[in-house]
Amino acid sequence: MPPTGPVIAPIPRRRFMRNWMWTVVSVTALSSMVLAGGNFELAPAKLFHARDGLGNVFAKLKSGKDVRIAYFGGSITAARGWRVKTLKWFQEQYPKAKVSEINAAIGGTGSNLGVYRFQQDVLQHKPDLIFVEFSVNDGGAKPENIYRGMEGVIRQAWKTDPTVDICYVYTFRVGYEKDLDKGLCPRAASADEKLAEYYGIPSINMAMRVAEMAREDKLIFKGKTDAKGRLLPGPEGVIVFSKDGVHPVDVGHKIYLDVIADALKEMEPESKPGPHELKKPFIADNWEKAKLVPLDKGMLSAGWKKLSSDKGLGKRFHNRMPDIWEATQPGETISFKFRGTAVSLYDLVGPDGGQAVITLDGETRKPRPRFDRYCSYHRISMLSIGQGLEDKVHTVKVEIHPEQPDRSIVTDREKNKPNFDPKKYDGTVLRVASIMIIGDIVKN
Repeated sequence: MPPTGPVIAPIPRRRFMRNWMWTVVSVTALSSMVLAGGNFELAPAKLFHARDGLGNVFAKLKSGKDVRIAYFGGSITAARGWRVKTLKWFQEQYPKAKVSEINAAIGGTGSNLGVYRFQQDVLQHKPDLIFVEFSVNDGGAKPENIYRGMEGVIRQAWKTDPTVDICYVYTFRVGYEKDLDKGLCPRAASADEKLAEYYGIPSINMAMRVAEMAREDKLIFKGKTDAKGRLLPGPEGVIVFSKDGVHPVDVGHKIYLDVIADALKEMEPESKPGPHELKKPFIADNWEKAKLVPLDKGMLSAGWKKLSSDKGLGKRFHNRMPDIWEATQPGETISFKFRGTAVSLYDLVGPDGGQAVITLDGETRKPRPRFDRYCSYHRISMLSIGQGLEDKVHTVKVEIHPEQPDRSIVTDREKNKPNFDPKKYDGTVLRVASIMIIGDIVKN
């Protein structure tokens, strides 16, 4: 599981039906709840809030027009689960309309990355409705950063098209039941709810139904698996929601579908079409100006090459990263100037990932590995360079370090598996697609 998602640890939570199994708690969720103290107030949990409704998309659906639904979130949305099921529901419920999807989900990512890629992955495809699902992967984020990212998404959307409808959906992970059992939304969903209330955005809380079914002994959060990793059934009449306490199996996604479908049916009669009001910002320093800027060859030293989009990693990630630049040798650099307040690199991490040495405004930092305990495969990530900077011109240099990162956290786990190849874990590679920036590149 990617590191921006929850970390699951086998800690006993409660005994269920004569010690049938242990559930687990999320370490990240627990720390989030501790940090949620102070002045941050959790929002009351409710299955759905209609607020200003989804009048524009319902009007299009009922009139038989073409409708594009964007699904913007993490791995729970990327799976062929509630996303696929709700799309089919729309198609069956409104057979005269031509309903298609924009799959804009990336596993292990939150709104802090999503706000940068929103224009590229969602808005350029002209959606009519956007489901936003980041309440799990935002679980460890500070409320103010959730506000910045999620409000940036809202404001980008309605500046581009004030008639596009937005709906928040809240999914479940083990640990969230602690707040839900008290009638409260967990911290990330609570932050989302405050924004949703301010902007009139509907929200649907599928996590609440999952926790409710567990309280009624109708559902187990995390099931046992056999020696081959196959999920074992639970006691008679009890649903096993997931293997890991986070990612639902098919029956779990069906629960999500049912909650969403019921909410949409109740929203439709009261939803009125019309442009959405872009109010004064909820938080002044929100990230509505966040964007991706493609790397320019002039920023790169001589050893960088662009990956082919017809094969390998270039093909595999092309829909999210149209151009990926790769360098393999120590000393290769990326250099640029920008005026703004935040900058990161939109990159890939993986088994052969090297270490990046960042120099910002002349200050060089210790090497940053582009490898972690999940890197038995390649995945999309972000290399943070500077956040909350003074709004002025900054200089950036990123250089490949000559030493490889420690790979034992993965190789010790993988070396006894069939077909283990140590060469897979050899390299000092950086692969970068874009600059993530709040501001603008300064041309030399």
